[in-house]
Amino acid sequence: MASTRSKIKPSPTRRVIAARIQRLKQYMDELYPTVKKRKRLPALDELILTILSQNTNDTNSFAAFEKLKSKYPSWDKVAKADVGKIIETIRAGGLAEQKGPRIKAILNEVYTERGAYDIEHLRDMSLDDGLEYLLHFNGVGLKTASCVMLFSLGKPAFPVDTHILRLSKRLGIIGAKDSSEKTALIYMGHTNPGDRYKFHIDIIHFGRQICHSRKPECAVCGMRRGCLWYRDRS
Repeated sequence: MASTRSKIKPSPTRRVIAARIQRLKQYMDELYPTVKKRKRLPALDELILTILSQNTNDTNSFAAFEKLKSKYPSWDKVAKADVGKIIETIRAGGLAEQKGPRIKAILNEVYTERGAYDIEHLRDMSLDDGLEYLLHFNGVGLKTASCVMLFSLGKPAFPVDTHILRLSKRLGIIGAKDSSEKTALIYMGHTNPGDRYKFHIDIIHFGRQICHSRKPECAVCGMRRGCLWYRDRS
């Protein structure tokens, strides 16, 4: 009987990881020559929007955000609102029972720390310091913090969502059990700061359009020759 040791895939070396990321970036640039940047929101708005986007799609999270902003025109009104009413207002975003109290708590914590519902001081911080500040809020992980730093503040963070995590595992850029936090560090270590916004957006588009979670469209994918997932099923 063959040894189970032979079935264990060795972790890729740093050189292999770099080559795979570079090939992926080249292919993304071929597929998506340009990127349309999102309108920048104030940092606190981006933080709340990103919290609402956790474990849901963009349509639902934006709907919940717009409804919240419409009912409560300022963040101080949200912070002072009954948490049950906040939950009902953001119901469309999913997991409202978790997100409502979380948003209210973060707003109150920001005001206690800053004396205002404002975190624009992050603009003067380095990427690492800004991430560290955001991560101290309960319910804010690396992806959420990175989205705020990238989309609102223009800092070269690299948020890792489910699409990026899935694709990176299939291509052997990371291991099957590696976390989104480790994945973010790998991409940060192998990309130029100025490339990260577009690269992040491109991979998400690719994950939604071609490299689906179920039934990916491998026949039209230019990365399939180097894809471990495809190779194992061919």
